[in-house]
Amino acid sequence: MLVPIKWMSQYVDINTDDKTLADKLTLTGSHVDAVIDYNKEVINVKTGKILEIKQHPNADKLVVTQIDINEAEPVQIITGAKNISEGDIVPVSLEGAVLPNGLKIKKTNFRGLPSYGMMVSYEELGFEDKLIPKESRDGIIILPKDTPLGKDIKEVLELNGSALEVEVTFNRPDCLNIVGMARETAATLGTKFKFPEISVKNEQGDIKDYLNAVEIEDEDLCSRFYAKVIKDIKIGPSPLWMQRTLMDAGMRPISNIVDVTNYVMLELGQPLHAYDLEALEGRKLVARRAKKDEKIVTIDQTERILKENMLVIADAEKPACIAGVMGGFNSEISDDTKVMVLESANFNPKSIRETSKKLGMRSEASARNEKPMGHMMVELASLRACQLIEMIGAGTVVGGYLEAGKNDYDAPIVTLRPYRSEMLLGVDIPVEDMLKSLNTLEIESTFDGEKIISKIPYFRTDIEQEADLIEEVGRLYGFENIESKPLTGSTRVGRKSEIRLLEDDMKTIACGMGLYEITTYSFISPKTYDNICAPADSPLRNYVKILNPLGEDFSSMRTTLIPNMMEVIQRNSNRGVDDAKLFEIGSIFIPKSQPVTEEPYEKQKLCIGMYGNYDFYDLKGIVEGILSRFGIKSSIKAVKDNSTFHPGRTAGLFINDELVGIYGEASHQTIENYGLDHKVYIAEIDVEKILENKNTEWKYEALPKYPSMVRDIAVIVKDEVLAGEMEEEIKNVNPHLIESVKLFDVYKGEHIEEGYKSTAFSVTYRNKERTLKDKEVENIHNKILQVLNKKFEATLR
Repeated sequence: MLVPIKWMSQYVDINTDDKTLADKLTLTGSHVDAVIDYNKEVINVKTGKILEIKQHPNADKLVVTQIDINEAEPVQIITGAKNISEGDIVPVSLEGAVLPNGLKIKKTNFRGLPSYGMMVSYEELGFEDKLIPKESRDGIIILPKDTPLGKDIKEVLELNGSALEVEVTFNRPDCLNIVGMARETAATLGTKFKFPEISVKNEQGDIKDYLNAVEIEDEDLCSRFYAKVIKDIKIGPSPLWMQRTLMDAGMRPISNIVDVTNYVMLELGQPLHAYDLEALEGRKLVARRAKKDEKIVTIDQTERILKENMLVIADAEKPACIAGVMGGFNSEISDDTKVMVLESANFNPKSIRETSKKLGMRSEASARNEKPMGHMMVELASLRACQLIEMIGAGTVVGGYLEAGKNDYDAPIVTLRPYRSEMLLGVDIPVEDMLKSLNTLEIESTFDGEKIISKIPYFRTDIEQEADLIEEVGRLYGFENIESKPLTGSTRVGRKSEIRLLEDDMKTIACGMGLYEITTYSFISPKTYDNICAPADSPLRNYVKILNPLGEDFSSMRTTLIPNMMEVIQRNSNRGVDDAKLFEIGSIFIPKSQPVTEEPYEKQKLCIGMYGNYDFYDLKGIVEGILSRFGIKSSIKAVKDNSTFHPGRTAGLFINDELVGIYGEASHQTIENYGLDHKVYIAEIDVEKILENKNTEWKYEALPKYPSMVRDIAVIVKDEVLAGEMEEEIKNVNPHLIESVKLFDVYKGEHIEEGYKSTAFSVTYRNKERTLKDKEVENIHNKILQVLNKKFEATLR
């Protein structure tokens, strides 16, 4: 926001230079980004009155003018300007003049006639195009008729001074105006603040003869609505002082009525809006929600389609304004307007912000209305605008007003404990100084012997608790005056949780085995459960449904990582990647109940996916390799009832007889659902169960002193007998002397009865304390055969 210092000086005594003021305001919390110098290098440019305009005898597009600059003889100037008339007072750059762009004016000959200077436009005086008044764009500056002749244009247009470019934070809308910044400046410099004196001296008539009613239908979106009527409107340019004030503040003058509303908005922070009374059906204004797909043509002549949650100001039939954002084209002030209604209202900030964003319409008014300003400024701003309209002769204020909503203010009480201030600020500030600081900010405060009791003024909507008052005290005391001290108190070293550390280790191990990590979204489409062939009553379909999804494909929280893994495999396969080994460690979400009323259970899972030149045993080796790194011994059992997996090539993973995962080949239907023509191997393991059973307290043993003995045994068993179960039974025959059991052959075919298979194991025996004898090994070997025969009806091959 631009704060012209000359304007602000009308409300506060400034006893320092601009740079020091900027630094002090920054130190007290009003961040000043820059000090902008408005002084323009203009030499020998004076005001003059056009006495005569004649056509140039030798040029169709030029005219010859005689200009009185309050000297002995008029000055002859030749120009091509189209917006000048005899009697106009204009700025004239005389021979020897220098303009801000460096141009030096000399006597010039135009088609045989001399010109002793040049009439000047705003552009030539260094003004930005966006700030130039409508009537002076692409033309000469036309000055007021009562402007003295021969005056230096720097004095007439006040081409001097400076402005502060201030960054106002969202919580301080009271500073988003000149008066608010003047209040801050007074508190910062310790000088006196003067609020503008507001009075309307010559009201005529009764507003009820012009306006029938103002109403609020939706008080949650509009808390106060205040209306005044002005008659005998005379549309024209605003006075030069007002135009220049607005230009210095970064706004372009439009017309006297519009300029007044903009002036008051910048001065007090309260946006206003003016309506042509004759354009209002039923001569009433209503603050209400828009109807579904209701339309309005805004002042930029664009048709807008409104949503039902948007607030409009409507007459008896249709919207006349998008509340707090932009006015309607049909009810705007025009050159023919004779009677107008001046609206001043307080709106719901959230509603204005959402409406402005959805419609793509942002303005100085919406930027203020979308912040919490309170409703007490509504009446003051309206009366100030009436005062200015009366002052500049733009209209006559009609007596009385109409209003709806809140019109009183019950000041909140906030208390401050002095000892608490010392704890938070780290410095002991006397209570007297605290009271002085708060009262300087117009926060009426007293001390009752134990605490400071403060009444919060209507314009400080940001102060709600004790810490807010302490901040006010601290910033006026000066944070730069508070000695820097090291932090005190106990500190803790931050560290990852055990499960996060486990995940890191698992990722390192998996990457070391040649797997690539993937990361996928936690929300998936419910249709993916069909793709992995989950039955209708599968627990996997008990998912958390997202109420506001990005789309159908992201409408549920996943209960398994397998669909995401299959989609990644599908994508890579379709793009020509012939083989891949992938893994993901991520969360699944299990609702505690349906419908979901509380936070669901979140579990961590490890998912491994492989395709290409790999088989079941590659996946088995990876799973066992990961578990062995955490000191976990596992067992497997065949799984035939999981429709996601192949019924004969899938194993359940058990730790201490507890199912912790599943791995195997994806079923033909699952592979077909993803459009794949090759085998896919998938594993999904509960990471939390790995953490529970993790045992990395490694024990080391000396290399064995005594030799081992190896015996092979081949038995014939039925096809359904699992080799893994046979291995476990062999080990249990004598765990002390049987060092290892390895399956090395499975044979079906000639000499083997159909429905049976030959399974061969290599058994390693060792005694750690002495050399084994053949007789001992033979006895154990025979016992193994007996156990296999008893358990599995195995016969020696």
